[in-house]
Amino acid sequence: MKRYVIRRLLLTIPLLLAISFVCFVFINLIPSNPAEVALRVQQMPVITEEAIAEMEEMLGLNKPFIVRYFDWVLGCLHGDFGISYVNPARTVAGELVRCLPATLQLAAVSFVIVLILSVPIGFLCAVYKDGWFDKIMRAIIFISTAMPAYWVGLLLMWGISVKLDLLPTNGSGTWQHLILPAFTVALSYISTYIRLIRNNMLENMNQDYVLYANVRGLPQKSIMVKHILKNSMHTCIVAMGMSIPQMIAGTIVVENVFSWPGLGTLCISSIFNRDLPVIQTYVLLIGVLFVVFNLVFDVLQTVSDPRLRKES
Repeated sequence: MKRYVIRRLLLTIPLLLAISFVCFVFINLIPSNPAEVALRVQQMPVITEEAIAEMEEMLGLNKPFIVRYFDWVLGCLHGDFGISYVNPARTVAGELVRCLPATLQLAAVSFVIVLILSVPIGFLCAVYKDGWFDKIMRAIIFISTAMPAYWVGLLLMWGISVKLDLLPTNGSGTWQHLILPAFTVALSYISTYIRLIRNNMLENMNQDYVLYANVRGLPQKSIMVKHILKNSMHTCIVAMGMSIPQMIAGTIVVENVFSWPGLGTLCISSIFNRDLPVIQTYVLLIGVLFVVFNLVFDVLQTVSDPRLRKES
């Protein structure tokens, strides 16, 4: 098991380097000159060649490409992601630290909503297979999966906030502001995990250990909860782990719909303002989160499942 974990950690290093290189290359493929973009963002009235050359020297853009890449990677390892073009007095790391708590709060509440709703509903859909509850939930799952997050957010805002006047339409500061965006983010994941848990439980119901448990005369409630549901959740561990970075990345649309001051709002404003260091760091952060959470929950699944432990 220890060799498996060490091997996975060693494989993560080149993957993270590849992600950082792709982020750096794609940002540098943008046709506009970053130095000229920085000058325009800072509202310099007259942009001359001398001003561009001076800005390139200040930003280190006059160095060779590979040198700039390794300088950026070494800076990232030390927590230095550069400065913001919009406000040179602020660092990119400072902007991320300022907006990250709001995004983590939104993602955490969304994840809790997913767990609270998807596990019992998926369990009941499997227990009452092809019943009226299962059919209704499958129809709701089909509809909610087909609806994009921004449209769901606008519908909730129109129905609950505008028509019923129950919750605020946008902004932050209280728990009421958090309900609509958190439910909007969670809705698509709820549908996914209800379907996943239901299918896994139906598959496990046909396994031999369920037959043996029935022969031993164990109560049906104990068989369903302690055996079938428990074994069905093993295959959901990695999927649930991967949903955490997906929620953090997926808040980019919902945050802008509800004016939630998180990383998504920062990213969209940086795209409009051509704040390239912020965009570059945001993409790198999301990529690193996917790799790290995939590693952590893959190891957790291996630890929790004896069959995978034996294979590893």
